[in-house]
Amino acid sequence: MDARLNVFASQTAGKVLKHLVASNKAVTDSGLPVATQELVKLRASQINGCSYCTDMHTKDALAAGETALRLNLVAAWREATVFTEAERAALELAEEATRIADAAGGVPDEVWENAAKHFDEEQLVGLVASIALINAFNRLNVMTRQPAGDYTPGQFG
Repeated sequence: MDARLNVFASQTAGKVLKHLVASNKAVTDSGLPVATQELVKLRASQINGCSYCTDMHTKDALAAGETALRLNLVAAWREATVFTEAERAALELAEEATRIADAAGGVPDEVWENAAKHFDEEQLVGLVASIALINAFNRLNVMTRQPAGDYTPGQFG
């Protein structure tokens, strides 16, 4: 499959991506565990059908020490026993926020309260920002049909 746009050669895309990537640095500094960040990014990417981000975050998670077992079970996290309660709360929030148009009223209070039990305020900001950013990246990549499979962990710095 060929991409509709070469976002890597576009000056405008470069400017936009630079700011999105910089925003992601703030998430990294929020204290939200790296494993949680990668699980959330992977789950949102699966829901959105973003093969590019699914490839990237699977490989980044493996490079950071995540297990293949847990990554293989992200799509079925509700039935899997390999995730902590905090990770399950983060995955639930990611699903609800990614599918926000499917539920009138947005993210249910009980989903938010469950996440708030496991993460402090700075980590919650990081979690919310991570979910928002991955959804932005997913939409960009899906619309432009960025192909997957060639990503190498760390290739973007």
